[in-house]
Amino acid sequence: MKTKRATISLVILLYSVAVPFLEINNTHVFNPDWTPHAKIHEVWQLITNSSIGILCLWLVWVKNELRTSIVLSMLVTGGVLIAYCIQDVYGGSMKYLDDSEKAILGINIGVLGFGISFIFLILIFYRLEHQKNKHSIKLDY
Repeated sequence: MKTKRATISLVILLYSVAVPFLEINNTHVFNPDWTPHAKIHEVWQLITNSSIGILCLWLVWVKNELRTSIVLSMLVTGGVLIAYCIQDVYGGSMKYLDDSEKAILGINIGVLGFGISFIFLILIFYRLEHQKNKHSIKLDY
């Protein structure tokens, strides 16, 4: 159970601490080429995701509600993946204005990190559901 909690917590820290750390700078929040409206959406998203992260950590470590924390974290990490998949629809991009991109083996680090995180969350959720169903008593009448 501790490994599951630790893995879930690492995913939460990724979107609630690491992402704001990486985006509160001149490429995002203080980017002079961004419109004020885009900046407010960015800051709103960072505050919302960090707040969800605090709630999820509380759910994991205090309330022992791993499933709820996983679902909320899947909404955050999955939202990034969906936004990436439909970026052509709204003119989005993971590239900076100078056409550079942070990538590992040709895969954007955000997509890679959130993709791996999403998969881990699915696996942990499935494992928890499997354990729950294994321990439940089924009566046939």
